Amino acid sequence: MDIVRKDATRRRWIRRILFLAAFLITVPAITIAVWRMEPAAPVVEASTVWPDTVKRGPMVRLVRGLGTLVSEDILWIPAVSDGRVERILLKPGAPVQSNTVLMILTNPQLDLDALDAEYQVKGAEAEYADLKVKLESERLNQQAELARMQSEYQQAKLQSDRDAELLKLGLTADLTHKLSRAKAVELENRLRVEDERLKIKGQSIDAQLAVQKAKIEKLKALHLLKKSQQDQMQVRAGSVGVLQEVPVQVGQRVPAGTVLAKLVQPQRLKAELKIAETQVKEVMIGQRAEVDTRNGVIQGVVSRIDPAPREGTVTVDVRLIGELPQGARPDLNVDGTVELEKLDDVVQIQRPTFGQPNSIVQMFKYDRDGRTAQRVQVKFGRHSVNTIEVVEGLQVGDKVILSDMSAWDSVNKIRLN
Repeated sequence: MDIVRKDATRRRWIRRILFLAAFLITVPAITIAVWRMEPAAPVVEASTVWPDTVKRGPMVRLVRGLGTLVSEDILWIPAVSDGRVERILLKPGAPVQSNTVLMILTNPQLDLDALDAEYQVKGAEAEYADLKVKLESERLNQQAELARMQSEYQQAKLQSDRDAELLKLGLTADLTHKLSRAKAVELENRLRVEDERLKIKGQSIDAQLAVQKAKIEKLKALHLLKKSQQDQMQVRAGSVGVLQEVPVQVGQRVPAGTVLAKLVQPQRLKAELKIAETQVKEVMIGQRAEVDTRNGVIQGVVSRIDPAPREGTVTVDVRLIGELPQGARPDLNVDGTVELEKLDDVVQIQRPTFGQPNSIVQMFKYDRDGRTAQRVQVKFGRHSVNTIEVVEGLQVGDKVILSDMSAWDSVNKIRLN
């Protein structure tokens, strides 16, 4: 026979209340805990990232620029006068001597002008000879007149002297002596005037001949100029070198001053590097540089910095030192670096793809187990081509990921598989 307990129902209700209370407390707690839990760290293939270890040591600061080799001595050959390209005898790349004919131009009008200038010289020389004969004839006439005047003066003087002696002896009248004496004085004065006229005539002759000579010299100079222009229709190199460019074509009409050819000295080359405007501010003349021609590396020194940037870059000239590598030639594409400074003791890593000097970035640093990485904040300082200084955020020996991890910007931790 069952005995009914009086407290059984009460205990049953107490258990139910306790169970319900535990349920009401546990479920929200679990829910909150789950809600607060971080998502599982995503898995990244270790073979796809680029790691590096922070180290301390010397760092050479470099800036890089692409460019070309150009000749230090460039000779532009212009057209001296108008003409038409008749023939082009050599093509770019051909070695030339100073007397090598590159092309032939024609200009019929120039030929006609040269011939006309030649005949003008001959005509002026004939005029000079004719004028010289005429002036010499006038000089002789003047000399003959002077000789006649001298003769008359001598006769008048003798007569005056004779009348003076006769007057002393009383054999002639005083009037006769005075008349002969006056005639002698007159002829003496006329003789003096004729002598001056002869001297002036000589000076006049010399001046007229000098004018005609100057005219001849002027015409000769014009003829030589036309002849020189005519000779320069055969365009010559004018120097030893290599023909690099011929920007004209056969049959083309070229006015005076048109560039017909470009001549370079392949033994004397320099590098023209295009360096980013933001990096060139520390480049100075005299700094050491290296130029990679893909066939060898040659040392150099910065010799010029273009003051005007173009398209975000500045042209820096590097004078090459030593023997050129095989295959070095004008217009060859090269890769150059300029040494800014040497730092003895610097905490550094390889320069990441997103690393900029004097900036603060987010990077993933490996944990001790090497299988996970945490996001850390890193401050960079000075930089070089391949390395960058670490100012804050990392210690020597830390291993970091240098690859672009922008795909994982939403997480602070990753697992490496």
